[in-house]
Amino acid sequence: MSAARAPAGPPMFERIALIGIGLIGSSISHAVRRDGLARENVGSSATAATREKALQLGLVSRAFASAAEAVEGADLVILCSPVGTYARIAAEIGRSLRPGAILTDVGSVKAAVVADVAPHVPAGVDFIPGHPIAGTEQSGPESGFASLFDGRWCILTPTPDARGEATEKLAAFWRGLGSNVEIMTPEHHDMVLAITSHLPHLIAFNIVNTAAHLERVTDSEAIKFSAGGFRDFTRIAASDPTMWRDVFLNNKTAVLEMLGRFTEDLFHLQRAIRYGDGDELFRMFEDARAIRRGIIQAGQDTPAPDFGRGVPVTGGPNALSSKSSEGQGLAPGPRT
Repeated sequence: MSAARAPAGPPMFERIALIGIGLIGSSISHAVRRDGLARENVGSSATAATREKALQLGLVSRAFASAAEAVEGADLVILCSPVGTYARIAAEIGRSLRPGAILTDVGSVKAAVVADVAPHVPAGVDFIPGHPIAGTEQSGPESGFASLFDGRWCILTPTPDARGEATEKLAAFWRGLGSNVEIMTPEHHDMVLAITSHLPHLIAFNIVNTAAHLERVTDSEAIKFSAGGFRDFTRIAASDPTMWRDVFLNNKTAVLEMLGRFTEDLFHLQRAIRYGDGDELFRMFEDARAIRRGIIQAGQDTPAPDFGRGVPVTGGPNALSSKSSEGQGLAPGPRT
């Protein structure tokens, strides 16, 4: 259970419908109840075991197998399932959305989400896609926690028809969950996240599989002698396969562009090693080190040894708990 805070005023929303109750959906529920942001949370999941667990944990007051039933009467609807399911869910819930409701999501891609969802949004409903840049490698309703969004960024990409007051209300909601908020276009979001999140995950998946398939290194040796860098890759590679399959298929243009740039830079690094260019290697490593320092200075990670695992983090409003930073690459961890 989340420790409740005394609400500063009346709840922002009467009823929030969480369509998908995994890591992100359950964490939203914890944070909403912690901060008194809604009178009621309801949820939807196609899996009976997930619905039962969500009710058992108190994440929702009611759990539905049908997303259309879950959204009835809700003034905030949040799609928290893998982005590959959005088109089907949007078609299912469109007629059940109440006038004046805000429809948003937590997906790691945005242009494809707009294309899949917007055609099903009725007039009078504000569709404002969103992306909280937070997560861990865990999944399921029992994996969420209220502080997941504290000090993290949430990006909103409002559609042209969304009212300005609705966008500001949703931004205030995410601030209430502990996040900083930025607004940008869907296309710019996808380009930024392709390099800060999607490509790092792709590299992690690939390097772990490469190690597993090396004929001269056994699986037991890869596990026994794994250094810190490889362990961090395995942590990222433990992310939800369904979610990340959908991310790459729905942001292929930006990911392939960033992958091409990465390949060029990797070739440059390979050339410096081959020809013994120590000065160039040092310059590249020093530039990369400066990026890490910038992330710490921005409050997006801790300078504690071993990335602060098991070390409490204290500080200003952007300081992170060791738990909330677990599972992060350069940006978001997995999404449900």
